[in-house]
Amino acid sequence: MDNQIDQAVLAYIKNLPSLPTTVRKVLEVCNNPQASPVDLNRVISLDPVLVARVIKLINSSYYSLGNRVTSLVRAVIMLGINTVKNMALSTAILANVFSKKKIPGLNMDEFWRHSLCTAVTAKFIAKKRSVDNKLLEEYFTAGLLHDIGKIPINAIRSLEYKRLAETAGNEGLSLYVAEERQLGYTHCNAGEMIARSWQLGGAIGDVITWHHSCLDYDGPYKDVLFTVVAANRFAADMKIGFAGDRHPPPLDPEVLQCLNMRETIIEELELVVNKEIEKASVFLKL
Repeated sequence: MDNQIDQAVLAYIKNLPSLPTTVRKVLEVCNNPQASPVDLNRVISLDPVLVARVIKLINSSYYSLGNRVTSLVRAVIMLGINTVKNMALSTAILANVFSKKKIPGLNMDEFWRHSLCTAVTAKFIAKKRSVDNKLLEEYFTAGLLHDIGKIPINAIRSLEYKRLAETAGNEGLSLYVAEERQLGYTHCNAGEMIARSWQLGGAIGDVITWHHSCLDYDGPYKDVLFTVVAANRFAADMKIGFAGDRHPPPLDPEVLQCLNMRETIIEELELVVNKEIEKASVFLKL
């Protein structure tokens, strides 16, 4: 894979800061099937910043609880291990890769709005399909991070990436196809390297790597992958945010058939997605 990615982008990825020690320990605990909220509490309690984020999240408009929660143990139990893991992971990754610098490639505010829309939509679809509540944040985080491979390309080859996106738009090509043709690698290749660097295994890493070749995927996280693929297309259709792709590939019928989605889900999405995006932005501002 490395020889398909130019050296400047490769160096950028290799030089990204490591995930904070506490976040890596949180991932270790959460990836242990025998882990309990008490185990997670022990790790989080050593990091005052993460403690504050957990308490702030449980008391935010995202959850709209009536009574304020001040106990870390209670917050972890109420949020669930998976939610805490994905909150810690999302905020750490965004802090490590998000640049406030103005660069002439992708508009990063629009990029993150698209990513957030995909995240909210993926979680909404999963919830409507009666996915276990404990797993919903996995769908959210996979949707949020699916396009993360665009960031190093945009940072290092911003002018070329802007022209590439414009050419793809004018020629009716998807950005993914244009990347393959012009660069010889794609944001999925770059994203896979980020996932490897940060040891993002499981559904999140697979979604980052396979979301433009989902029919070739034979791993265990097909439901999350297909859900994010559908959510990504709906986000593009709803024109909420923009991640550089004016001609996203059509949804393969196999994706919708596998998800067994009802038509009413799409109708409901249009009614709630903007409100959910504003609520979910709390997730990223902790």
